[in-house]
Amino acid sequence: MFKKGYVIRDQQAIYYMTFTVVGWIDVFSRQRYRDIVIESLKYCQEHKGLHLHAYVIMSNHMHLIVSVDDGFTISAFVRDCKKFTAKRILEDIESDNTESRKEWMLHQFKYYASRHSRNEHYQLWDHDSHFIELFSPAVIQQKIDYIHQNPVRAGLTYRAEDYMYSSASNYAEIDQIIDIDCLY
Repeated sequence: MFKKGYVIRDQQAIYYMTFTVVGWIDVFSRQRYRDIVIESLKYCQEHKGLHLHAYVIMSNHMHLIVSVDDGFTISAFVRDCKKFTAKRILEDIESDNTESRKEWMLHQFKYYASRHSRNEHYQLWDHDSHFIELFSPAVIQQKIDYIHQNPVRAGLTYRAEDYMYSSASNYAEIDQIIDIDCLY
């Protein structure tokens, strides 16, 4: 039977990936939820062999370029990162009485969970993540540029390096919220 989605063939290669919130819900319009993602990425760098090469966290999705050390797998990183961030963000939404969108978001996450047998209560991340193995320097550069220009195209900032939740500032060698392994 054909499996839907993208396959990670070489667990030690460099990958461009996109994680999307179900229904394109703007969860990451709140800083505290973006910070949970950053916390997870830092943990994976320290304990899961993650090399973060580029990233951007937008309001309802994020793009990453990653690789992992020998002895670790991209698949394990994806599984653990999505599981941790979903659990923490959903717990935060459930417990925060100041979240103005709380009831609506939980209703949406429950709806998307009901459509998949592997979910119990809520679903934050779309199950079908987008992965592309990066083979050449030209393609790597194109994906880094695409990632860094996301906030500019969305009208959130004039310059890519001014968007706080992006590795553009790392590549510009200015203030940064997480260390990355630059590819150039």
